[in-house]
Amino acid sequence: MSEEVTLLDFWASPYAMRCKIALAEKGVNYENKEENLKRKSPLLLQMNPVHKKVPVLIHNGKPICESLNIVQYIDETWKGNSPLLPADPYQRAQARFWADFIDKKAFESGAKLWKTKGEEHEKMKLEYIECLKVLEGELGDKPYFGGESFGFEDVSLIPFYCWFYACDSCANFSVEASCPKLVCWAKRCMEKESVSKSLPDPQKIYEYAMHLRKVVGVE
Repeated sequence: MSEEVTLLDFWASPYAMRCKIALAEKGVNYENKEENLKRKSPLLLQMNPVHKKVPVLIHNGKPICESLNIVQYIDETWKGNSPLLPADPYQRAQARFWADFIDKKAFESGAKLWKTKGEEHEKMKLEYIECLKVLEGELGDKPYFGGESFGFEDVSLIPFYCWFYACDSCANFSVEASCPKLVCWAKRCMEKESVSKSLPDPQKIYEYAMHLRKVVGVE
């Protein structure tokens, strides 16, 4: 029996990019449906009636929502290739802890950089830099966050790499100058086809971020 797999997506969403990377790592064939977030489709509203947001993975008609939840579901459902979460319970807990930190701290502070100005912008800039330095400290000298293998934490953070240029431009800051190990890690991840084919051009993300700055009135 063939499986039906659909991803409700928005091209600039780092959360949706996570799901695409995980699906690519597992070699899962799926249909990608791009959403218009201003005019959300009936399918999106039906499949995620609580948050009404992308991404949503639809597997044989059943929806799975929230990106980290989706990545874990993908890992547990298609077990044959490229395990993302470690087998050891403690290491699994650590991986989920850092993925949660990435969501609640790194992504949030980065997103607020291009939505704020003045004192609030400077506050967000310091928070953003601090988050990246904490993550670089956790990475240390390891090739990947979990050690020798590309895994859950890497999938969680690497989509933000294509937003670095936009955030740097908004904050007058250089991630590469301040967190060189983190950027080396990102470039290592980008050598993986599952990652490089799932992330959009940083210039396109920059143009989108500048458009959003005008929309929210900070430009």
